[in-house]
Amino acid sequence: MTKHRIANKGEWLAARLELLEAEKALTRRSDEVAQMRQDLPWVRLDKDYRFETDEGGASLADLFQGRSQLLIYHFMFGPDYTAGCPACSAIADGFDGLVVHLAHHDVGLMAVSRAPLAKLQAYKRRMGWRFPWASSFGSDFNSDFNLAFSEEQQRAGTIEYNYRRGGHAMDAAEIPEPVARFAAMCGTDGATYTRDRPGMSAFVLDEGVVYHAYSTYARGLDGLWGMYQWLDRAPRGRNETGVWWRRHDEYVEP
Repeated sequence: MTKHRIANKGEWLAARLELLEAEKALTRRSDEVAQMRQDLPWVRLDKDYRFETDEGGASLADLFQGRSQLLIYHFMFGPDYTAGCPACSAIADGFDGLVVHLAHHDVGLMAVSRAPLAKLQAYKRRMGWRFPWASSFGSDFNSDFNLAFSEEQQRAGTIEYNYRRGGHAMDAAEIPEPVARFAAMCGTDGATYTRDRPGMSAFVLDEGVVYHAYSTYARGLDGLWGMYQWLDRAPRGRNETGVWWRRHDEYVEP
């Protein structure tokens, strides 16, 4: 027999209306926070970042493809990976279909990773994705936005990620099991795997000048992870005891 609280329809409705007030308050607060994001000052970017795309070499301004706004998902796919991060892959499954809609609202959406373009293209074909994906291989782009780190930074504990400093290179005994599992799924070891990190950044192109407007990392990506937004509305919520998801082509059907 279920241990969850059982109610009649009237009791359920009363509880639901109480929750509705909390949801409305959360929505209003979410609107306020969104406005705070838009009110952030912009930082002019004068560095000449270079990328490789399906169309050839490109600057950061080129990635806007004629639009004034650009959203970049910093996809964990380091140069030494053999496949993209499974968590980033789950997030990408959710935004792949949004690109065309945003493109018609003056907003470009694409992924950027440090792996060479050929690796990104092969993995994109495997996953069946359509979103544009650029390689920043050989560029300072990821490191400048605190998304890629050297082995020396790991060992010295000078990594700055999610607006905090810390972190060190882990030996095999220190690597958490989920990290080791994801690293193996990417064809690498835990220390190499964690030298790349996930994030999302927003940029503006105004009168030919590119500005950095916003970046978020770690749990700041929760709202962009569509899978979890659905789970948060399921009867048992996230209901997690560990890492359970796989790349969408790796599930074994019962």
